[in-house]
Amino acid sequence: SKHLASRKAVEEELSTGTFALTTLRAGIIIGSGSASFEIIRDLVEKLPVMIAPKWLNTKCQPISIADVIQFLHKSLQNENVYHQSFDIGGPDILTYKQMLLGFAKERGLKRYILTVPVMTPRLSSYWLYFITSTSYKLATALVNSMKVEVICRNSTINELLNIKPISYSQALKIAFSKIESNQIISSWKDSVVSGQFNHKLSDFLQVPKHGCFIDEQKVAVKNRSNCLDNIWKIGGSTGWYYANSLWKFRGFIDKLFGGVGLRRGRTHVDEISAGDAIDFWRVLYANKKEGRLLLFAEMKLPGEAWLEFKITDATLWQTATFRPRGISGRLYWYCVLPFHGFIFKGLIKRLNS
Repeated sequence: SKHLASRKAVEEELSTGTFALTTLRAGIIIGSGSASFEIIRDLVEKLPVMIAPKWLNTKCQPISIADVIQFLHKSLQNENVYHQSFDIGGPDILTYKQMLLGFAKERGLKRYILTVPVMTPRLSSYWLYFITSTSYKLATALVNSMKVEVICRNSTINELLNIKPISYSQALKIAFSKIESNQIISSWKDSVVSGQFNHKLSDFLQVPKHGCFIDEQKVAVKNRSNCLDNIWKIGGSTGWYYANSLWKFRGFIDKLFGGVGLRRGRTHVDEISAGDAIDFWRVLYANKKEGRLLLFAEMKLPGEAWLEFKITDATLWQTATFRPRGISGRLYWYCVLPFHGFIFKGLIKRLNS
């Protein structure tokens, strides 16, 4: 395909240089941000039943992004791999159909896939374009590549660098742990309090946007200090400033389904640290000087949810993000959407008062 040929062309061009070149060729990389991985996630989470093109039966050898980083790291300044090209991949050789079904299994979703021989590359590209968030140009490149089997011809580099790549299933688990912010809680909870963090760390703790529903509110800050004080007192005995009865009702529903509800309250009235519980939220990041508070929902949900308050350039940004899990997650979002518009508009006004 043109896509794979362009990779080879880059390798050949780099090989004309005077430096020691090591080429690592990978097929599907499993990790957040990988175009192929994000397409797989889009397809599985959006479609309970898929009528898919026949190229889903093409075999490939997916590799975890963690392993790719290992290969890159151990190849640096390693003369044993100078002026050589290597194929890198995980231990599993799977069809794209098996990868989709494997993803569904890890996410706890039932999915059915029927492959048909009638889809042309153009139709397949449009199929990806309309179903997923990829561009048509990228979809076309990927479809043409996915018709070609990408399997490692040898694994000599594994022995040279003493690397044992992990399975597709393990790679998915790691990818989810990086994507889902509830896994970040343990990382921050055992470290120093957020007030001692280097502010630049905040840049690395971002809420997912791909495949998410987002409710964003903003308002010009009247008094930064007062606004931050209000934010830092949110929840617990203070309540949620606006439509508290609805927040309490949501907590009651959560308890009915076995969740924590609002019963946890909060540890301190006006102090927040990463790892703290605030009602049915968990604090992922809290830096009052920086003006940012990021919460992750621990209530029972058909998906994951985040609530972020951030002051930048005299503007208060309040962002509610929900990443649905399957059809039930999407139905949930649309059911609560009317209440969100009412609650969150009132909340940001009260925080700024």
